[in-house]
Amino acid sequence: MTPPKPPSREGRVGLLRYARLFRRDILSAQPERLYRAWMAEFRTPFFRSYLVNQPDLVQLVLKQRPQDFPKSDRVSEGLRPLLGQSVFVTNGAQWQRQRRIIDPAFEGGRLRESFPAMQAAAAECVARLSPGVTEIEEEMSHATADVIFRTLFSIPITDDLARDVFQSFRAYQRSQPILNLAALLPLPRIFPRLFRRETRANARRIRDLLTRLTEDRQARIAAGTAPNDLATKIMTTADPETGALFDSPEMVDQVAIFFLAGHETSASSLSWALYLLATHPDWQEKCAAEAAGPVDFAALSRLRLIRDVYREALRLYPPVPMMVRETTRAETFRKRAIRKGAQIVLSPWHLHRHGKLWDNPDGFDPARWQTDNGRQCQREAYMPFSAGPRVCPGAGFAMIEGVLILAAILRDYRLEAIPDDIPRPVAHLTVRSENGIRLRLVRRAEGALPPPR
Repeated sequence: MTPPKPPSREGRVGLLRYARLFRRDILSAQPERLYRAWMAEFRTPFFRSYLVNQPDLVQLVLKQRPQDFPKSDRVSEGLRPLLGQSVFVTNGAQWQRQRRIIDPAFEGGRLRESFPAMQAAAAECVARLSPGVTEIEEEMSHATADVIFRTLFSIPITDDLARDVFQSFRAYQRSQPILNLAALLPLPRIFPRLFRRETRANARRIRDLLTRLTEDRQARIAAGTAPNDLATKIMTTADPETGALFDSPEMVDQVAIFFLAGHETSASSLSWALYLLATHPDWQEKCAAEAAGPVDFAALSRLRLIRDVYREALRLYPPVPMMVRETTRAETFRKRAIRKGAQIVLSPWHLHRHGKLWDNPDGFDPARWQTDNGRQCQREAYMPFSAGPRVCPGAGFAMIEGVLILAAILRDYRLEAIPDDIPRPVAHLTVRSENGIRLRLVRRAEGALPPPR
């Protein structure tokens, strides 16, 4: 069974119709030819955008000269009500300073320390499940929010404050398109950003709740009673160049993106991974056999099939489908002159399914990662967490979390797709199903699994 993808538009459309399509769903607004093109130009009366799929140009923008292609304000402006000046939207010296403080918290040794909290959240997730039809996106949103709160603040999602943040984030992501309409217009910063009232209200509520968590942690750090979790690590790490710590507003900005990146993106990828396993029972049974038995941190390395399944889900359904950079000087791409201030769109969604790069680009094939084509594409055309200096600092965290939660669920449950209930991918803040993902869960009998090979 070929995994679903949204229909692409054919032919040209005017700017106003494109803006309406874009606001509803960025993926189906794009033409089919982008799955085969090395580069495509999009013109508006105000600026030019260039979607780039050619691997060497992608490497140039993300790895070789990232300082010449900063993140575009046209995207970040749409996220500022929630993310403020977080590491996700900043550029230059401010971004470099933030990464110097944040990166040590996600080093390998710190991930080992966070693993017991992840295990507890995974066990709690399985305990909440029950046989029958289940809305998987909701369950994975709950599970990944629990992981973030346990690893960041040492509190489970059942804590009242954590639950309030989780519910507000769900409302926010449903009300906020991936790009604000202002991204398509040449509006100065003083012009209203055209956010929905609901979007602004949810952003204020989330930031108020995160401020309470952050200020409480600062007080516990001062009193010497703070747990040794990610929040404490980040809040007590000084910039090695200046000796400065994050102040409270800065920390709220960072916690907001940790939650958005660590909760929304992981919930998206896990939901699609479970759907793909439900529609490919042969792969599901192989993974279930591999998951048999206890999984500690050291045992993660043996879960190769589950890791490849998760990697394949991230290829087919990258949580962040598009990234936008801006040129700081004139460039020449594919013999085409590109002006300073142009938008360079890097699309994991199209790059991961490019017909000239991948074997069977639209098919679900976890075995591809052990082939020459899969290994080459992993190096040159795979970027679910971005790439280069701006790669997500939590990429390793996300891979451990995803594999652990998949193993925990597959150990206890068999997943079955529901006929004619096929999810349709759309992009809000992350790639989700338009109407949710429903699967039937069947409890596995004890001893029913063959031993892992």
